[in-house]
Amino acid sequence: MKRVASLYLPHWSIDRVVRSERRTPPPPDALGPAPIHAPRPADRITGWRPGARWAKGGRGVVPAFSPGGTPLVTAHKIGSRVQIAAVSPAAAALGIAPGMALTQARASVPGLDVRDADPVGDRADLERLAFALARRWTPIVAIADPDSLFLDITGVSHLHGGETRMAGRIVRMLARIGIAARIAVADTSGAAWALAHYGKASGAHSAPHSPTSKDRMDGERGIIVVSPAAHRAALSPLPVAALRLDDEALELLDRLGIERIDELLALPRAPLVRRFGAAITRRLDEATGLAAEPLTPIMPQQPISVERRFAEPIATAEAIDHWLGGLTGELATALAREGLGARALLFVAERLDHQAQVLRIGFARATRDAAHIRRLIARRIEEIEPGYGIETLALHIRRAEPLGPQTLGAALAEKQTPDLAPLVDALANRIGRARLWRQRPVESDVPERAVAATPPLDPPAGDPTRLKLDDVRRLDERPPDHPWHPRWPRPVRLLHRPELLDHVLAELPDQPPRRFTWRGERHQVVRGDGPERITGEWWRRGAERDAVRDYFRVEDEAGRRFWLFRRGDGVRPETGDLGWFIHGTFG
Repeated sequence: MKRVASLYLPHWSIDRVVRSERRTPPPPDALGPAPIHAPRPADRITGWRPGARWAKGGRGVVPAFSPGGTPLVTAHKIGSRVQIAAVSPAAAALGIAPGMALTQARASVPGLDVRDADPVGDRADLERLAFALARRWTPIVAIADPDSLFLDITGVSHLHGGETRMAGRIVRMLARIGIAARIAVADTSGAAWALAHYGKASGAHSAPHSPTSKDRMDGERGIIVVSPAAHRAALSPLPVAALRLDDEALELLDRLGIERIDELLALPRAPLVRRFGAAITRRLDEATGLAAEPLTPIMPQQPISVERRFAEPIATAEAIDHWLGGLTGELATALAREGLGARALLFVAERLDHQAQVLRIGFARATRDAAHIRRLIARRIEEIEPGYGIETLALHIRRAEPLGPQTLGAALAEKQTPDLAPLVDALANRIGRARLWRQRPVESDVPERAVAATPPLDPPAGDPTRLKLDDVRRLDERPPDHPWHPRWPRPVRLLHRPELLDHVLAELPDQPPRRFTWRGERHQVVRGDGPERITGEWWRRGAERDAVRDYFRVEDEAGRRFWLFRRGDGVRPETGDLGWFIHGTFG
């Protein structure tokens, strides 16, 4: 017999807002003063989760389902009217309901906390929750509405200790992550949905016998389990709104004085259809089981992979390269079918001793060119150790991006810029992707922040702090008063981190050093220029509010030139400790 569970998340939008704020730790002053006494042995018990320490002391974010929480609502704009989309239990207790105008709600509750509604984010997170439930509890999970899920638990509930225990575990799991939930189990999807949304703790369990004390306790915890073939009796006392009818049908039934489902079941079928149409009877038949209501389960995107198994093992590079051609062709076809291009893939060669030889291949741009993929893998075939032989070859896509068809047209007759992607891929897969990058300028006076690494072929993003390519080419042509004009020359080589100098002899406050020792070698300075003063960026870090660096260009007796700086201005001690560092070299 089919069994369906309906998971109802009554405060889904509000719970998402609260959970997003929980991820950010509260400020230190919000946690109160730290205890000065040593922790007792009982306080050092392990096993608590991040955030449990705040909850133990009653501090931190109050859950949305807590009756003592701050009234919280989400609002959205419909036409020229801003209205409430979702409310927390604390706001609902004060008379605020979805659909109410935001101005009216604020007039009723002056301290109302209002956030923007995010239906797209709610839907995306609901899909992620459905994927997680499908991986852990049952493979068939469908989205019923913006705050409900259907779980087909036919034949799987015994794997989790029975229906009641399975439902309780799901509710407790969601409660631990701050999501309020109710769940109902019945023979049909419509009955499960109705009980989850409108069911009561008393009388909602198996009929015809009355519920036991344990059943009542489960109902109070948001768990309702109806015995097989007893869903019709469980639906009878529920309101007609539990049938998922539209507003027009509910208004017509209200005019006739029909409030409960048992009253609707008692009406003759033919006059009901003539008067209200087939929508009401169809929903009624789906809830009672007279009509089928198929579920459309969510289907998580399966990773793309192709493989070849051999009856006889192969052990030579020529054989691997031969079968690699067919694999890359199949992979390109699969990628084209999905409209994707590969950015990273794995070439796996499984040996007879069940040891897998793995080659990781990356691409600068999304591609599904079978010949290009084959060339990159073929250059590294010598890294594979076949051992006693290879019985399986496989290609697995690790990262992919959308790649649609490209329109060539008149571009075929024009002179095209050479495509650097094959060259970048060949170099990156030989020396490592972390060693192949290009610099992009960043608007910052601090030298180590003035440049950043970016992938070789990534297009420039629309970040206002980044310089455009034309700006970099015309950098030397800029007037001296331009904010990004380098008033002082910069070294060709900038060290990853400034290195501390030893035995520095310098005259304060504005003279370059006379001698210094770097990496065990002593340098006698013959000429110098400076200082160039660079102050800290206080808007990034509060500790840099008074920080000062005085940079000098110096040349030693051998003609080598260095870029040094002193930490501090030599007058005020809060600007630095007067330590000397080397930050780069010229030439």
